Amino acid sequence: MEFKFPDLGEGLVEGEVVKWHVKEGDYVKEGDPLVDVMTEKATVTLPAPTSGRVVKILVGEGQVVKVGQTLCVIEPAGEASAEKPQTAQPAPREVAAMPAARRLARELGVDLTKVRGTGPGGVITVEDVKKFAEGLKGKEAPKAAEAPKAAEAPHTAEAEVVPVRGVRRAVAEKMTKAKRLIPHAYHLEEVDLTELLRLHERLKAEAERRGIRLTVLPFFVRAVAQALREYPMLNSEYDEEKNVIVVKKEINIGVAVDTDQGLVVVVVKNADKKGILELAREIGTLAEKARAGKLDIQDVRGSTFTISNIGAVGGLGGLSILNYPEAAIMAVGRARKKPWVVGDRIEIRDIALVAVSFDHRVVDGAYVARFVNKVKELLERPEALLL
Repeated sequence: MEFKFPDLGEGLVEGEVVKWHVKEGDYVKEGDPLVDVMTEKATVTLPAPTSGRVVKILVGEGQVVKVGQTLCVIEPAGEASAEKPQTAQPAPREVAAMPAARRLARELGVDLTKVRGTGPGGVITVEDVKKFAEGLKGKEAPKAAEAPKAAEAPHTAEAEVVPVRGVRRAVAEKMTKAKRLIPHAYHLEEVDLTELLRLHERLKAEAERRGIRLTVLPFFVRAVAQALREYPMLNSEYDEEKNVIVVKKEINIGVAVDTDQGLVVVVVKNADKKGILELAREIGTLAEKARAGKLDIQDVRGSTFTISNIGAVGGLGGLSILNYPEAAIMAVGRARKKPWVVGDRIEIRDIALVAVSFDHRVVDGAYVARFVNKVKELLERPEALLL
């Protein structure tokens, strides 16, 4: 039987084979770990669909596989004779090529089966297609006397070529898609976090007694989740095919986590129904799983709005690219002490910059400004977040 890459939902159309847990000739039991495949959401381990012998592996590690493409051929237990694996013809190998390379090949009329891939795991790149097409032109053109080659300039420095794969490839493709399809607009605001930081310090000890590491991020998650109740158009996505805006009923906040493999967005489901300490515990658990590379597909599925806490690393702030297909994302900068007008006085306060990137097809700037004002109000009166 042919084991094909299954449809994992969430609009996923492809993944990258990260690791095979078996080799050709191995026997597996139904449910045994077969192969790890990384999607733009997470790395998932696909189990063996039946017991039997792995006759042929058709997609190597580092190659991209489409939904429905055959990953391997398994000879079910009890059906095989000793001679059958030798006479059985495995399914033909599909050409592994980057999407841009496929598009260029179609435009140039290049047969990808004849192109040698130089990308990770033999994946065909755009440069591979260009070189092959240039070679065809050279063969078709009449041969002319070769001109003497000009002396090449000496190399003054060496460059390191870094393969784009794994999480970095998934991030690159998703960010490119978001920037290409979504007209981004931005709204920035400064927020006084002085009272929030004081409340955070008072709650830290209680959180530690419960085994919870409390940061300021759960306060932002709760404030955003509550504000989205009043401004639901930002809890949505734009459907390009149907030309409609899909407003989500659940408020699931994506939280960007910086890992050794790259940026991963984990999802806190129904964030508007959870308290500060519950949010802190869940975010901490998801972040640990992300950094250990042990996320399940459910851990990264279904976000409706994303928060990127840039301030945890450092920096005044930033303008984030939308987490496609969501309508908005908030970037939070580091709180810095600044002179600030409080009533008729000037005080030293802890001020942070927040920036919301949004899909201008879904909402206008005034709507986003009102949403940010609500978030600001909740963060500057943080006791309300405990209710």
